[in-house]
Amino acid sequence: MESDDVIEVLVCRGTGCESSKSDVLQERLVEEVQRHGLDGRVVVKRVGCHGLCQQGPVIAIEPEGLFYCQVKESDIPEIVESHFVKGQPVERLFYEAPDGKRIPHYRDIPFYSEQQRVILAKSGHIDPGEIDDYVAAGGYKGLERALKEMTPDEVVAEVERSGLRGRGGAGFPTGLKWKFARRSPGDVKYAICNADEGDPGAFMDGSILIADPHAVLEGLSIAAYAIGAHEAFIYVRHEYPAAVASLKRAIAQSYERGFLGKDILGTGFDLDIKMMEGAGAFVCGEETALMASIEGRRGMPRPRPPFPVESGLWGKPTVINNVKTLAAVSLILRNGADWFRSIGTEGSPGTAIFSLTGKVRNTGLVEVPMGATLRHIIFDVGGGVKEGRKFKAVQTGGPAGGCLPAEKLDLPVDFDSLKAAGAIMGSGGMIVMDESTCMVDVARYFLSFTQAESCGKCTPCRVGTLQMLRLLDKIRSGRGEEGDIEKLLALCDTVVKGSLCGLGQNAPNPVLTTIQYFRDEYEAHIRDKVCPAMVCKDLIKFVIDPDKCIGCGACARICPTGAARGEKESVHTIEQELCIKCGACYEVCPPRARAVMKVPVGQTLEGAKGGAE
Repeated sequence: MESDDVIEVLVCRGTGCESSKSDVLQERLVEEVQRHGLDGRVVVKRVGCHGLCQQGPVIAIEPEGLFYCQVKESDIPEIVESHFVKGQPVERLFYEAPDGKRIPHYRDIPFYSEQQRVILAKSGHIDPGEIDDYVAAGGYKGLERALKEMTPDEVVAEVERSGLRGRGGAGFPTGLKWKFARRSPGDVKYAICNADEGDPGAFMDGSILIADPHAVLEGLSIAAYAIGAHEAFIYVRHEYPAAVASLKRAIAQSYERGFLGKDILGTGFDLDIKMMEGAGAFVCGEETALMASIEGRRGMPRPRPPFPVESGLWGKPTVINNVKTLAAVSLILRNGADWFRSIGTEGSPGTAIFSLTGKVRNTGLVEVPMGATLRHIIFDVGGGVKEGRKFKAVQTGGPAGGCLPAEKLDLPVDFDSLKAAGAIMGSGGMIVMDESTCMVDVARYFLSFTQAESCGKCTPCRVGTLQMLRLLDKIRSGRGEEGDIEKLLALCDTVVKGSLCGLGQNAPNPVLTTIQYFRDEYEAHIRDKVCPAMVCKDLIKFVIDPDKCIGCGACARICPTGAARGEKESVHTIEQELCIKCGACYEVCPPRARAVMKVPVGQTLEGAKGGAE
């Protein structure tokens, strides 16, 4: 790098890195740059989520494309002194591959090189708080083209021709939805961005709103113009304070620069965008419940028809699109429908964005072409299952999605393929599980979430999910009986067919798919009173192998009830009457000893060791 080249230091301020004090890193960087007199040659910038959350806090150095991982405050002086002053990058902070090799450039890290970042192309590269960064990257060109070169009907046709399907979960054709709203009679219409992301393990929408808020505002403005709306809303979770702050700042800047308000870009089109914070009800992600909440009523779904495109917010035609859908719209209007259709599959054009979490090496924000396989996402992008364990299942589509086994790893990820396998695309959550996961416990966990979040309006969802949950609890505790699986399946069928909205209609998916693909685990819980994964507390006990115990006392120190006992440097034991099966002793037992073991209830330590052999 020439001495007069400007170095951009991009500090990730996404939620994951922020929780690891990346704000402090940015402050220290600025201080060190000033202390060394590097102002003007080294520019420290705040950026949104860079994607590789597992390695946070992360810092990217441009234009070199160097990538520092797991940076600590104590590393900052060395980075500035060695890299920016002496021109010697700090190699120990580079990404470490599984083989121990250090990779300096993020473009060479498989997590990035195996993706196709389209919607996320600007995330982690522009300052979301500076509208000029967005404009310099081509921002608002799509809106300008729509307003100055196209009629609303032509905009609708362009989006329809692109084949874009809603990224909120259902996958309904976006252009077709807009066409229905465009044709609905009435002078007052509304456009809404659904940013009520509430799935456990999902953070795609929130990350985009933090990293690239203007892309969503631009897409929402295009949607409003296309259907003839002059007022739009963004419904965002109150639990997303960083996203709320990012949106507020972006909306204010857009008004100042003439991208919102009266006579936008001198075209005569007027649009006001308002933001509303939701109160944390998962069901408000359903469009009719969301509209009820905006109107000031309790967020509860209503029967359809009429559909929102006919009678939505305050009885007016309304279009509701997800964050990722609107971010794609801005790119489609900028680059054209043919460009978008060149990515992905015929039935599902474009890319899919996932929050990849769970028992995978590289957790984070992932974007791949539609049609990429689960194997590609989990192993090529995600680096495979961590700690040398075996892959067992992956949950796609959030709490109402499905659990797919290893034999489905080569399944293409698109709307239709996932649905055929019993799962759903959902809003983009993807949770990887290994052999230590109990599938009955997983089904119970996700069902407990949807049951608690049921608004209670319709009986099949309110009562049916509760009965299913009670049956799962019965099975997990070892009280399961022959016929319980059939009862679960019958309840699932009733809830799917009788529920009013998507929450209830999809809530049984985790139960259905775990029974479909992992029925043997249910039968083991019921017939043998054994949890094969050794997870369900009522079916296991913790014991100490006296041949392995080294008397370190770690188990006794951490045990909350005093069940783990023993003198220092002597063999310890666990009093079963006092043990609450929290597993703390199992976690702290030194790897060199591994004396604490999980044993099926009713089995002796010797029997368990014999079975293992």
